[in-house]
Amino acid sequence: MQQTETARQAVPPSGLSPSRAGDFLTCPLLYRLRVIDKLPEPPSQAATRGTLVHAVLERLFDHPAGERTPQRALELLRPQWERLLGERPELAELFPGADGGGAGEAAEQLARWLADAEKLLAQWFRLEDPTRLEPVERELYVETVLDSGLKLRGYIDRVDVAPTGEVRLVDYKTGRAPSRDFEGKAMFQMKFYALVVWRWKGVLPKRLQLVYLGGGGDVVSYDPDEADLRSVERKLLALWETIGRAVATGEFPATRNRLCDWCDHQASCPEFGGTPPPYPLPITGLPPQKTVTSMTSKES
Repeated sequence: MQQTETARQAVPPSGLSPSRAGDFLTCPLLYRLRVIDKLPEPPSQAATRGTLVHAVLERLFDHPAGERTPQRALELLRPQWERLLGERPELAELFPGADGGGAGEAAEQLARWLADAEKLLAQWFRLEDPTRLEPVERELYVETVLDSGLKLRGYIDRVDVAPTGEVRLVDYKTGRAPSRDFEGKAMFQMKFYALVVWRWKGVLPKRLQLVYLGGGGDVVSYDPDEADLRSVERKLLALWETIGRAVATGEFPATRNRLCDWCDHQASCPEFGGTPPPYPLPITGLPPQKTVTSMTSKES
């Protein structure tokens, strides 16, 4: 019955977001299980803490500049957690039995988890001064369709615009800053957003900024140019063609990587002795090979 429901819900992917592009590049099978099979994943404490911290930082800018203090951020923490619980009741599974202030092990775990979120917020105040910021957008949904027909979409945590008009895209990360070997991979997400904004609004963002709240905290910035974004566009077009071939053939190989230990789908992964569910889309065969041009009509 579950397989029938999965098959009925399965539809071919309609576009790319930075996270789903990252999934395919990391492990094509993971992409399939998330995007096509839509297998459920239990909530995790780490990811939910990140969602909570993002929500607090978003709501903090509802207040006048002078009230954007560390204390005000802490006051927002518990209400935002309660809001998340109301919107996503499954999050209660993270701390079963915790009733928002009672005794017991679950309540203690919740208190420690919230204390960790407080540390991340405190770190943010050491990295940025919200009294000097006036974002024009927060949690902005962006979407554009390239000349090729590929739809790109995603959410930008914060958009700042200087008095002189320069645009800065900002993303909060609750983990540690990556090593230099992985810094480019992390900035790919921001270049993706910059490409969407450029193609959508015709505005080339002046700066891309990643704010890391984990570890010792760090701010990583990059100033893109048109050549950067054209290169990202070519890579995304090539990736989308590769995904299209995988969808047509049903061939999504598993790729063992450093994130496997945290994957929720090991039972469906051959690398761990598991078996993927039956492929829920029709096998149509390999589509005609296309040649990805290095220029779009806007670049000619």
